[in-house]
Amino acid sequence: MTTQPVDSPDLWAGLPVLDDPPASVWEDPVPLAGPRQLTPFPIASLPGWLREFVAAVAEETQTPVDLAGCIALSVLATAAGGRAVVQVRGHWREPTNLFVVVALPPANRKSAVFALLTDPLYDAEAQLRTVQQPAIVEAQMTARLAKEAADKAAAKAASASADERDDLVSTAIALAQTAETVTVPAEPQLLADDATAETVTSRMSEQGGRIAVMSAEGDIFDIIAGRYSGKPNMGVFLKGHAGDRLRVDRQTRKEYIEHPALTMGLCVQPQVLDEIGRQEGFKGRGLLGRFLYSVPESLVGRRRLSPDPIPDQVKDTYRRHVIDLTVFLAEWTDPAVVQLTPEADAALLAFQERVEPKLAARGGSLGHIADWAGKLAGATARIAALLHLAQHLTKGHTIPVAEATMRDAIALADYFTSHGLAAFDQMGADPTTERARTVLETLRTHKWSEVSKRDLMVKLSRSEFATAADLDPVLSLLEDHGYVRAQPVARSGGRGRPPSPRYLVHPRLTHPTA
Repeated sequence: MTTQPVDSPDLWAGLPVLDDPPASVWEDPVPLAGPRQLTPFPIASLPGWLREFVAAVAEETQTPVDLAGCIALSVLATAAGGRAVVQVRGHWREPTNLFVVVALPPANRKSAVFALLTDPLYDAEAQLRTVQQPAIVEAQMTARLAKEAADKAAAKAASASADERDDLVSTAIALAQTAETVTVPAEPQLLADDATAETVTSRMSEQGGRIAVMSAEGDIFDIIAGRYSGKPNMGVFLKGHAGDRLRVDRQTRKEYIEHPALTMGLCVQPQVLDEIGRQEGFKGRGLLGRFLYSVPESLVGRRRLSPDPIPDQVKDTYRRHVIDLTVFLAEWTDPAVVQLTPEADAALLAFQERVEPKLAARGGSLGHIADWAGKLAGATARIAALLHLAQHLTKGHTIPVAEATMRDAIALADYFTSHGLAAFDQMGADPTTERARTVLETLRTHKWSEVSKRDLMVKLSRSEFATAADLDPVLSLLEDHGYVRAQPVARSGGRGRPPSPRYLVHPRLTHPTA
């Protein structure tokens, strides 16, 4: 038999009005958060060539379009991260790297989708290596010859007579200093997988401040949590998202990155959200607040067995445009600056004004995930810049972002808000709501019309409510939603323990069959 949630609106339908207390003074309670109504992925917000490929991948693989769409955004961020920034207003600039995670159960062909979307990045990486190879070989030869010259000069100075030694030592020192200044460029690398925090830092340092971690598995969260080190190591991930200066100064290595740009595109099983939600360090230090979440519905069991293949022209266009954008931006040392039109800025400001009241800790629909939602406007600006670059490819830095592109980014931000709320529900970001459901079930079971806080504590599990103070935010939430009403506390004036606060209980909750 299916049991209805105690706060389901259907629970109240058709029930009679009770007279004790007078039902006329009670309004219908506002249900606590239930299953989220998820926003469909706004594929129309993607530029034409990207939209066509994402739709074709979803069709051929019979996977939710959300998966290919979200990974496509990560691909754009891999191409542009560390090489382009968006100028929003005043001193507010945003880098163009993103953290995106899609949660899907097994058997959803995640690896196939990842391969189709990321293959052009490996092709671009190969092209960059081919172009860079002559310079690398030349630098390697120069460094070797300089070191050999310095070593010979040092040996000659060591065996020289006293009257010749000073001049030869000076020459040896000069040659050694010259040898130290020769830098051998690292082979271009865009993507890393199954990398430790130390490896990510080193790769970013070698690659001019940027790298991307793209994976169809969730192992990276285990690595961040300390699979190898035994303790969480998330500094590079926090700073790599924000673009904050990163300095590593240890005996074994010294690395300095002025503006790190780390992109992450991941697909995990839904249970991984449960696991990372229990990682206290992830919440406390804000790592979870940096990801854009997608929790689409699996198509397993409803897939077409003979889907349409990806048209060759659509695939070739996608490959060519991703390579062109990646190779073009790879040449930038100072980042390309993407500007907003006044209309685009006005659209973003209107979006901020819509979101800001929702961040209120009490009553705001995003208050319990304010760490995440507070970064939403910045993420929207980043997405707008990526859509703009994908639309204009090698000319994006010469044309400001249009209002229509910003509205497309806002549609994606609304999508990620809807899915982010669902993801944080799964990660237990709002424990007060979960505890409120426990209290509601207790009130329903015992059919109290009035109850004291002390009575509730006797019936509730101490593992969930260790102290009476743990009950305070829950009762406040239930009062806000109209399930209970606090009664004035009568003071006796005598000695002893003060009376426990008492609450009237909604009559339709305590007498559901009346």
